[in-house]
Amino acid sequence: MMPQNNLVRDLLVTAFAPLVWGSTYLVTTQLLPPSMPLWASTLRALPAGIILLIVSRSRLSLGWWGKIFLLGILNIGFFFYCLFVAAYYLPGGLAALVMACQPIIVMVLSLYVFKVPLLKIHCWSALLGIIGIALLVLNSSAVLHWQGIVAGILGMCSMAAGIVLTKQWGRPKGVSLLGFTGWQLLIGGMVLLPVAIWHEGIPSQLSMKNVAGYSYLCVVGSICAYMLWFRGIERLPAVTISFLGFLSPLSACVLGYLVLRQGFSPLQSLGAVAIIAALVLVNVNPKRKAIK
Repeated sequence: MMPQNNLVRDLLVTAFAPLVWGSTYLVTTQLLPPSMPLWASTLRALPAGIILLIVSRSRLSLGWWGKIFLLGILNIGFFFYCLFVAAYYLPGGLAALVMACQPIIVMVLSLYVFKVPLLKIHCWSALLGIIGIALLVLNSSAVLHWQGIVAGILGMCSMAAGIVLTKQWGRPKGVSLLGFTGWQLLIGGMVLLPVAIWHEGIPSQLSMKNVAGYSYLCVVGSICAYMLWFRGIERLPAVTISFLGFLSPLSACVLGYLVLRQGFSPLQSLGAVAIIAALVLVNVNPKRKAIK
């Protein structure tokens, strides 16, 4: 069993990733050009993958190409596209609410893949976290768009499957964490590139504000965050990793309050407390009981 101090350290380090991803909604709406989710996804992933592979000089064995391609689609390419579509069509917190059922999917997949029992504490924690996210976005008056709802659901399923398969397959022998992250970002970006050109055309011009937004998402949101995320998947249970995703909507709402001067009501504060409580509960280990 992992020592408690190591568990806390790994949780805190891994939590950096979803906290950063919560800023995606702010950056998308404030810095990126409108109605270009495919290019936003591509420019976030492809340059990051190229940089990491140049630095790491990692090579893959023949038997890993199919696996890394699928992981690149689930963790990066398809997930990025769904994330940006949801961010364009829905408020940041509400987009995260749609994706908040991800831990439930991971729990079910873990039951069949890893034979991990479905624990009552996990179910209660998931419910508490979803309620917390709902409270965070309760005051949102934005119009719901079906495109955003569908994108959020598909993105949730993609990321859940990516977490479980990454945990199941591990990292290729002889490939560093830099290389493992870089290959997935490269493949995800390369898959998105022709689709972006076909559907959205080549951007005629980018402002300095756009460049700053893309650079932030590439360096901080992809290179830094995904390296820590995949490190966390190696060291923590898949279910624990999935619950850390609750921090993204919390981050989005806090940033909305601090940067955009959006309101933060007592109910939203209660939601924030519920999310933190859910994260604490899922990592408590006294006499856990499985659902029979």
